[in-house]
Parts: sequence; C-alpha cells; structure tokens
Amino acid sequence: MTEIIIVFNSGSTSVKFAAYAIGEAKTLNLMSHGEIEGLQSDPRFTAKDPSGKTLGVNAFPRGREIEHRTALHYIVTWLEQNLADAKVVGAGHRIVLGGARYEAPVRIDHDVLAYLDTLVAMEPSHQPYNVAGARALADAFPGLPQVGCFDTSFHRTMPELAQTYALPKDVLDTGARHWGYHGISYDYISRQIPKFAPLARRVIAAHLGGGASMCAMLDAKSVETTMGFGAVTGLPMATRSGDIPQDLLFYLLRAKLFDDQSLEKMLYERSGLLGLSGLSGDMRELQVSDDPRAAQAIAYFVYAMTKVVGAYTSVLGGLDALVFTAGIGENSAPARAGLCRALGWLGVVLDETANQGNGPRISTPDSQVSVWVIPTDEELMIAQHTLALIRP
Repeated sequence: MTEIIIVFNSGSTSVKFAAYAIGEAKTLNLMSHGEIEGLQSDPRFTAKDPSGKTLGVNAFPRGREIEHRTALHYIVTWLEQNLADAKVVGAGHRIVLGGARYEAPVRIDHDVLAYLDTLVAMEPSHQPYNVAGARALADAFPGLPQVGCFDTSFHRTMPELAQTYALPKDVLDTGARHWGYHGISYDYISRQIPKFAPLARRVIAAHLGGGASMCAMLDAKSVETTMGFGAVTGLPMATRSGDIPQDLLFYLLRAKLFDDQSLEKMLYERSGLLGLSGLSGDMRELQVSDDPRAAQAIAYFVYAMTKVVGAYTSVLGGLDALVFTAGIGENSAPARAGLCRALGWLGVVLDETANQGNGPRISTPDSQVSVWVIPTDEELMIAQHTLALIRP
C-alpha cells in the first residue's frame, strides 16, 4: 500500500490539490497534482503527473454548482482509485490567516475551525474558502487527520514593533496587526537558501506572482514583510493596488465615488499592474507589449521593490543575498534585471546571461550581494508540515 498525503488549496471557484507518496525516511514524492475549477458553474476536474502528463479529466454537469464537500470527496476518491494501491492518510490545507493563536501548523479539529471562522472578516478574500475546504473534508472523511498551515505563521518571528500599528489599544485589541502573508513560500525559501548561499544571514526574498510581497530574513527568520493586515497591501500586484494613502481612500468614500464594497473590489480586482497599464495584470503580456502604459506599469513595479529593498537593507543592517521566487520572480528576466540595476549602489552586479537563463545565480562572482532565482514549493512545504504532525 502507498500512503498518500494530499495538500489542498480551497478557493471560491476552485480546489487545487497535490498528492505526495510517503517514502522511506519520511520522504515525500509528488504523484499527482491538479484541480477542480469552476465550482460555481461548469465544474471540471483535471489531474496530472509530475511531468505534466494528464492522468484524468472529468466534466461535471454543465451549469450546475458543486460544493466544496463534493469536490474534495471526488478528489480523494479519484486518487485512491487511480493511483496504484494508494491510501490517503492525511491532508494539509493552506489557510492564509492563523491569527494570534496559531504561530505554527496545527492539527485541525472543530475548535480550530471555529477560531479560524472568527478571522474571516479580517481576510475575506481567501480565509472563508480555505476554512470551508477543511470543514468540508472533515464532513466527508471524519476520521482523516488534517493539518492547517498558515501564511501568517512564518512572520510571527517579526519584532513586536514590526507587528504593531500606531493605533489606540482598543483598536489593536480587535486584531489590528501586521500579519504578513506568503509565509508558507518564505518558510520553504528560508530552508533552501543555505543550499545556495550558506553564509548569507541577511536576506531579502521576493515572492512575485499574481500576489506579490517581499520579506526581510535574518538567520532564516522573518523580521519584516510588505503585506500587512490584509493581502492587498505592500507591493503593487497583478490586480491588487498595494499600498495606497489612507486619506485618498477617505476622499473616494466622502466623494461617494465608491462604497466600502465597491472600493474593496476596485483595490483587489482593478488595480495593480492591470490598473496602471489598462491592458493586463499578467507580466508576460506586459513584457511583450509595445504600449507605453505596459512599460510604465513594469517600471512602477520595479520602483516599488527598489524602495522596499532600501528600507529592508536598513532594517537588516546590510544585505548578503537577494532571492526571487514565484511566477514572476522565477520567470521574468526584465523585472529581475530592473531591480538589480537599481541596486547597483548596494554592489549588486547582474549576470545578464544567467538572468536570461533564470539562474539559479544571476549575479556575478564579484557582486557584493549574491542574487538568486529559487523556485518555491508551497505544496511540498505543507505536505512536510502535515507529515510531521500526523507522524511525529
């Protein structure tokens, strides 16, 4: 029998999964990954092997919504029936917000889910669906061990000052806090850096994808990160604004150009690279466009990162290594080059050929700061945490 751990990322319209076989010495080997997309209409299941070869597809009845419980039950059942002699023995869930209670991955039970539900108002774009997925799997398979891994946990090592806002105590006590996100990715990267730059203590990592952030690490621990209370703050992203002056938001509300819901929708869905360019939030499309608005959007993105590196280098007391990861970070040579050229004052010297080849090292040997492209693997990180908790 092959024991399997499944990692789930439950969203509003899809459930993504990755299935790992537990090997000798608790190694984990990817067997399949895929998703059920279009939960709210025309659901479709796809599973692939590690090379990308399609293992299975299924289209549910068109025009009919399916619930998370149905989707998760289908995925578990399909894996056990289609992967040779497979038995699912545990499941790990990506959950964005662990709040003040969970500073590390945790076994999920009813009390855990009840607490996570109380955080939905803080992060409404991901949290309710992440929690719904875990609850749905518990309903479908009551005896299956489940683990929650939180994007906020990695940043609980930030100094208390870095986690605090200048607000009255009664407001802070409601949960107003610099939480930080993308922590599962940064957790993985922090464990990879010693393989590439073993002497690097002061590191800035840039998780650049549809959502984008940067994190300052000292000795592999988070000390500062750009995403703040929610997932719309910090760097500009594909469709999210990044940091915006509060007084501008007050003005938009006072002028009745937006209400709270339409303002939130604009900041999350119509801003960032899409808003700046008026064309697309996809960096790949912007890079090949000859529209000057595309170039302006990319330049703004690089400018925002440049400011962060300057501030975080000060916080760290210097910089030993810069790491790019996630979709844009791993694949956009122009974005990486733009930032590295802006950091010449730090002694960063870009290796143009290595950058075009996506690394892993994209700085020259004489660069005072080493620069790396390191692919992230959030699913594997979740699977490792899950295995550690169900098989201590």
